[in-house]
Amino acid sequence: MKYSQRAQAISPFFAMAFGAKAAKLEAQGHHVVKLNIGEPDFGAPPDVLLAMQKLATTAPLPYTSALGLPELRTAIAGFYKTAHDVDLNPNRVVVTAGASAALLLLAAAFVDEGDNVIMADPSYPCNRQFIKSFGGKVQSVPTDPQSRFQLNMSLLEQHWQAGTRGLMLATPSNPTGTAVAPDELAAMCEFAKSKGAWRIIDEIYLNLHHGEADEKPVTALAFDDEALVINSFSKYFGMTGWRLGWCVVPERAVPVMERLAQNYYICPSTLAQKAALQCFTPASIAVCEARRATLKSRKQLVLAGLQKCGLHVPVQPDGAFYVYIDVSNTGLCAMTFCERALQEAHVAMTPGNDFGEYQGDSYVRLSFASAESELQEGLVRLGGFMAKLAL
Repeated sequence: MKYSQRAQAISPFFAMAFGAKAAKLEAQGHHVVKLNIGEPDFGAPPDVLLAMQKLATTAPLPYTSALGLPELRTAIAGFYKTAHDVDLNPNRVVVTAGASAALLLLAAAFVDEGDNVIMADPSYPCNRQFIKSFGGKVQSVPTDPQSRFQLNMSLLEQHWQAGTRGLMLATPSNPTGTAVAPDELAAMCEFAKSKGAWRIIDEIYLNLHHGEADEKPVTALAFDDEALVINSFSKYFGMTGWRLGWCVVPERAVPVMERLAQNYYICPSTLAQKAALQCFTPASIAVCEARRATLKSRKQLVLAGLQKCGLHVPVQPDGAFYVYIDVSNTGLCAMTFCERALQEAHVAMTPGNDFGEYQGDSYVRLSFASAESELQEGLVRLGGFMAKLAL
């Protein structure tokens, strides 16, 4: 059996690999504090769960349009108005089988063999894999705490090449939780547009910003109407296993996206789509906003606890539920630090090697999406582990 070069080139996903190792320890009777996966512990809002339970037993669940239920596309467009003050034609919304499927469709639609796509290092690893799978070349631009681990205009102009065909970034980002200032993002989008390049903006964590309750986060669609924007029900709405996301594309690109979706997966889950209509009720939004406030308080708990442990977070996150820890002062590389923390302290985290090559060996991602009691226990264990390293 001969595997394709594409399959052989795919790198391991260390976040999931450490999750598997944690599961083995748990099977042996150990309590592992799992801070390696970006998965909110809240679950779907109550109204969504009730709708799912009713639909699963009473409603026929045939295929929907490959683009998604019209009423869900309309509800998502309405969410952009209420959450971001952006008027959006529902026809431009493509509901997908998770944000990963949105990335799949966009890569298939816009990446040709040999196309250069510029993105930050560090960044979400699957973004690189989607680009490479369609023959694109990833231009990873090294970033650091000074740039808040994000691209900016200076870096973009410095690293742009003649063969660059696309710009891909996330705000707030995985793994750092840092966001790009709206003015900077607008400038980068305009620069890429002037070069004839497309812009994929991952806004999966946009509504998990750490601002005030009345602060409306700025979507790229507010200033770049042709940006290719990705979002998901997984994070803000807490629906990771439901595998439901969406993207917003220019109206002329919708038929292309429809053909690709029809062939790749027919349509998103009908049950998930119908239940997700309850995400946009005032009650569900209130639940999600309360959870966002909880994540902000968890961030402060974690930052204070890590400082007490002697672990340095060079840039505080602006959103999401990650901190990017510099472990270079421990004398261990990121992979060894995570291996030993798991085996000796039973705390699972993700090495920065997952997210890029530049300085990835010096950083570890910790997710504070777990319950506060688990976070407190994890910090106590990390404190003991760090004390042991200092001996």
